Amino acid sequence: MSERFERHRQDWTKDEIIKLKTLVEKEMGLKAIAKALTRSEESTKKRAKLDKLKIKKMR
Repeated sequence: MSERFERHRQDWTKDEIIKLKTLVEKEMGLKAIAKALTRSEESTKKRAKLDKLKIKKMR
């Protein structure tokens, strides 16, 4: 079952960027980070790459 996000192409706020960095530091997976930010996985991955953050791959 896929969850749908109502936020479509909205700019990232400073608070969201800070939260993204915090969650990456806690070594959470992409899916969990995206859900916590209520963003798509693709959007989260793009923002992390833009900020030079490396999201751990969950196995």
